[in-house]
Amino acid sequence: MPPTCSVLLDLDGTLIDSQPGILASCVVALRSLGHELDEVRDIKRVIGPPLEDVMQFLLQPYGDERIGEAVLAFRQHYGEIGLLGSEPYPGIGDALKAMQQAGMRIYLATSKRAAFARRILEHLALTPYFDGIHGSVPSGELDHKPELLAHILAEHGMSPAHSLMVGDRRYDISGAHAVGMRGLGVLWGYGTRDELETAGADQLVQSTADLARTVLSMVGGRE
Repeated sequence: MPPTCSVLLDLDGTLIDSQPGILASCVVALRSLGHELDEVRDIKRVIGPPLEDVMQFLLQPYGDERIGEAVLAFRQHYGEIGLLGSEPYPGIGDALKAMQQAGMRIYLATSKRAAFARRILEHLALTPYFDGIHGSVPSGELDHKPELLAHILAEHGMSPAHSLMVGDRRYDISGAHAVGMRGLGVLWGYGTRDELETAGADQLVQSTADLARTVLSMVGGRE
């Protein structure tokens, strides 16, 4: 395996189950605008995309276009309480350790605010595994995966041919392909097999126990 091989990992639905905290902050955000979250709405559908898209989806049934206000309310609650409502998927720590010991450089690539992502990883004692933690920024210029991944590649002088994006949603796969990387879809997160296959995932992995082996085989075998 070339020494410059890198893996970029999504956060929500890939490393951590963040649904409880995100749901709580969504409820608070909608209530701040006078709405109650429709229990019929599948909250898993809104974990992964940029937050503005999430709030647009949740506000649509009410004909409410106050997306910016909802985003601010969400971030305030999430930054104080919601982000602590996350747990790493069983086996994730072992997978990160195995990849690190194999000499891979490991980076976080999430649509979540980078500051929130760092606090979550610190809270869960996962920070030592990462060579870089990247996410969205207040300016909004890195809200979407293609822009975020391009930024990470440039920032660290990484080769797309020897890098791999790992995530649970179509945004991760399409973002990877947009910058010349391959995309590995994980099946324990919030996206479905059909979603990942339709997005053109180069490979799928069923369990966290197989994650490190699959990543190493994909990146090590790329010419």
